[in-house]
Amino acid sequence: MTISKLVVSSGLCSALFLAGCTDPGTLNLPSDPNQNTKQGALLGGLVGAGVGAIANDSDPLLGALAGGAIGAAGGGLIGNQLDRQAAELRQQLANDGITIVNAGDRLIVTVPNDITFDTDSSTVRPALRSDLVRVGQNLVRYPNSAVQVIGHTDSDGEASYNQALSERRARSVADVLQANGVNGARISTIGLGENRPAASNLTPEGKARNRRVDIEIIPNGNT
Repeated sequence: MTISKLVVSSGLCSALFLAGCTDPGTLNLPSDPNQNTKQGALLGGLVGAGVGAIANDSDPLLGALAGGAIGAAGGGLIGNQLDRQAAELRQQLANDGITIVNAGDRLIVTVPNDITFDTDSSTVRPALRSDLVRVGQNLVRYPNSAVQVIGHTDSDGEASYNQALSERRARSVADVLQANGVNGARISTIGLGENRPAASNLTPEGKARNRRVDIEIIPNGNT
């Protein structure tokens, strides 16, 4: 690798690392409806520039510029899709307990277990089924993504029981999505039991937050 190529690619990789460590909310004003589109373009541009610099032996700077332009366009498209999809889901879902977070590279739809399942049950309550149907319909309209359904519990009870319950609940949610038109090949289910808490298990409020199913919607360009 030539010195100029090493300098360009190293600088771009450093910029990418710093951008990846930046809180997405600090890149743009919170009220900016296109903040994830812009963030996607920024990160995509940095990745493309780094790849272009490494790939172009004769002129790494030219490679970086070309790769950056291509990466920015691709990243911007992914960010725009996530912005639009998140806005639609927020309009469509009726239960205020369901949260939607745009993490920049994916959407995370969090469904609290307390409003979705009866105690120790993995059968989706009829009242929540309609919202999961809407999530499924939304996924059908946005087919270019993978879907990870991840079950979580609090730390009460045996860890082995919690693990099995989280797996059953993830599969139940995935079954509703698939029954409403989502291609099963797009969906994977994971049970994490009590291993990835979102809050402290020392308080009732924290335990309630930890009992959840996350539906992670990941654009194909990020998988």
